[in-house]
Amino acid sequence: MATDPSKYKFNHSMIRIKDPARSVKFYEFLGMKLIEKLEQPEAKFDLYFMAYDSPKAASAGNHLSDREGIIEMTHNYGTENDDNYKVTNGNTEPYKGFGHTCISVDNIQAACQRIEDAGYKFQKKLTDGRMRSIAFVLDPDNYWVEVIARNPVDKTEGVKETDVSTYRMNHTMIRVKDPEKSIGFYRDVLGMQLKRTSENKDAGFTLYFLGYGPPAPSSSPNGVNPTADREGLLELTWNYGTEKDENFKYHNGNDQPQGFGHVAITVDDLGMVQETRIILNVNWKKRLTDGRMNHIAFVLDPDNYWVEVLQNEKIKPRWNM
Repeated sequence: MATDPSKYKFNHSMIRIKDPARSVKFYEFLGMKLIEKLEQPEAKFDLYFMAYDSPKAASAGNHLSDREGIIEMTHNYGTENDDNYKVTNGNTEPYKGFGHTCISVDNIQAACQRIEDAGYKFQKKLTDGRMRSIAFVLDPDNYWVEVIARNPVDKTEGVKETDVSTYRMNHTMIRVKDPEKSIGFYRDVLGMQLKRTSENKDAGFTLYFLGYGPPAPSSSPNGVNPTADREGLLELTWNYGTEKDENFKYHNGNDQPQGFGHVAITVDDLGMVQETRIILNVNWKKRLTDGRMNHIAFVLDPDNYWVEVLQNEKIKPRWNM
């Protein structure tokens, strides 16, 4: 039986954090819930999985492996007590690579005001620069979290309320050197579809949004970003000319200094994926048969970002693999 990419999900994005108490509090303030915590005391780290889980959430109540739009936070014991410890957020030279995660909200002015009133800092406020429909808030480790609108900005100007139960973890952004190679990898190897392209020729970059699920419409009824109501998208940012520079490369977040770790997909049949679809023309970081953890694999994308591949346990429980 062949594997079916229509059943794949862009499950989570992993970031390393310094202090789990502060990070969990921040993402809970954005409306997320700690849906699972996996403790690894022997290896001296814990994993915290944050996701939207209200009755209005797209994946409400689903199994951890049957969701999209999760943020996995990895805490290595002791970092919270180390004054010198800090992660690299992927947005400073010479360690650019990972860019941000992104939430989409109902009333963006009210949502940003609520965040500011709580004392959190912004990399970019709505009123900064020419782009008045997006903002970037900073989490406790200085990772950027983009905030985008699902309703027209001019229609929500005077709205004072925001409902966090309607928010979505919309996308994760990484910078890529060669868009043809990267789109080919995520489309042809991992089965994603190109949902939307946003060209910014004057600024010298193009954005590509990929993901699973139904195709995205070319426009939305209210005129906003037609993928703003989705969760679990991957944004590839291509800055023009990088593909022509033989020496150019992005930082993958796992080389020192560390920060971002990986993106992860869940699949219908993990063993079949390794044997058929993924085995062709891929660089492996870890095969299923490597080491003791035979239920996960990691492949490397064209920019050396790690992609974890996991079993969707709603489709096929791990003990049946």
